[in-house]
Amino acid sequence: MNTDATQQAPGTGWWTEAVIYQVYPRSFADSDGDGIGDLPGITSRLDHLAELGVDALWLSPFYPSPQADAGYDVADYRDVDPLFGTLADADKLIAEAKARGLRVIVDLVPNHTSSAHRWFTEAVAAAPGSPERQRYVFRDGKGPDGAEPPNDWVSVFGGPAWTRLPDGQWYLHLFDSGQPDLNWDNPEVRAEFLDVLRFWLDRGVDGFRVDVAHGLIKQADLADWQEPQEILSGSEVDKPRPPMWDQDGVHEIYREWRRVLDSYPGERILVAEAWVEPAERLARYVRPDEMHQAFNFEYLLAAWTAPAQYAVITRSLEATDSVGAPTTWVLSNHDVVRHASRLGLGTAGGRANGVGVDDPQPDAALGLRRARAASLLMLALPGSAYLYQGEELGLPEHTTLPDEARQDPTWARSGHTERGRDGCRVPIPWEADAPSYGFGPTDASWLPQPSTWAEYALDRQRGVPGSTYELYRTALRLRREHALARGPLRFLSSGDEVLTFTNGGLTVLTNFGADPAPLPAGAQVLVSSAPLDDATVPTDVTVWFRVV
Repeated sequence: MNTDATQQAPGTGWWTEAVIYQVYPRSFADSDGDGIGDLPGITSRLDHLAELGVDALWLSPFYPSPQADAGYDVADYRDVDPLFGTLADADKLIAEAKARGLRVIVDLVPNHTSSAHRWFTEAVAAAPGSPERQRYVFRDGKGPDGAEPPNDWVSVFGGPAWTRLPDGQWYLHLFDSGQPDLNWDNPEVRAEFLDVLRFWLDRGVDGFRVDVAHGLIKQADLADWQEPQEILSGSEVDKPRPPMWDQDGVHEIYREWRRVLDSYPGERILVAEAWVEPAERLARYVRPDEMHQAFNFEYLLAAWTAPAQYAVITRSLEATDSVGAPTTWVLSNHDVVRHASRLGLGTAGGRANGVGVDDPQPDAALGLRRARAASLLMLALPGSAYLYQGEELGLPEHTTLPDEARQDPTWARSGHTERGRDGCRVPIPWEADAPSYGFGPTDASWLPQPSTWAEYALDRQRGVPGSTYELYRTALRLRREHALARGPLRFLSSGDEVLTFTNGGLTVLTNFGADPAPLPAGAQVLVSSAPLDDATVPTDVTVWFRVV
């Protein structure tokens, strides 16, 4: 029994208790029938987000791009790719969202540009040592003829992190070769992104989700790194930091960005995508003069057991409390296997990189049961929560996607050993009997949709008691009514099988054990992730109740 209370979620800004919904533009709604989602399609579906009860939407990249990495290779930070619409469409989306009480956060990709960006084409055309090349990380190679890469770094997507130009110099790309890393020691790069921030703030966006926020600064000597190259940067406070991740210099950049956002009205925010462990290191990104939030990937990766969940929740709250920031909670996004499938693969956590038709398949029923329980547990925690499009439908990973349909660069660069992230990016279903399940007006879909997805379509779930959609709507309503985002949270039990805590006058119980867990006498159930057995909570079920 643990009765130590955590601190109340600090801060007073809207983001401290918001539920933010991630929209992956390619896969949300297609207005013109070309099989690719677009900004007008998103605008046409904003009522869904308002009815669901979220506070804001976060848009993955929609900028001009060759799409080498689904838009995370940006060629122009101040425009919209014709695939997705126009700047006027972006302005309309922002205005229509605000009319519905929804804030809009846009993705910003500052670690690298596209190789099609004007700066990089100028760098390739310029001479070694030129100002144009100083915007990126260019180096001479090793060996007598410079034919070996400058160091041993490898790409997150597989293969070497360096590509050689015909003139003999090499450029760094921690991701795809079409995503050259910027040199953030260059004042010109810093000034450029300050201007980009202002461009979108002037258009009314409410903030930025910052891609690979822990990667901008590299160790000055670009030292070799003998450990495996992973985007997640270690798990111990005193462990040497990888030379390409989580360098202390990034914090100066974000302090400058914060000053820009604070100069605008309306509480604009910065959100860090920083794959950093442990929580104490991540908390550095959300100190009072830096970012407002950072994604809690340690929580996403936690195993589905009571001890693991208790440990990560308490550690997360303690770390963010220490710097006066709210904690964030997330279970799925565009880079990981959807939690309705991930939790059907077993109790262990892990950033599984795709599931293919020849891989062990998740237990769909078990995965959905645990996903519903996990979501209800997450939405009862103090702080801010992030949802990924389609999770409110209980949408699973597309685990039988044909290999020939895969488009994630991870698939090719890993030599077809990593399935990649396409399975969580498949266009979502809206109407069971419509072409492309209502994703667009035709059957076109940039990734093929599973034949079984009709059962998950919104029109099959809206108004249906017990559906995953109605579970999310109920939970979000109760979350607001009982101010669960504000805390304080107090654990009542943290054993091997049952996790129980109080928050906002409610008690939350999740049963991880094999045997049913009894409810106390007088328990009035407000919402449950699955039907209860009399006065007991079955395995893999979360319930919110109050004792009367």
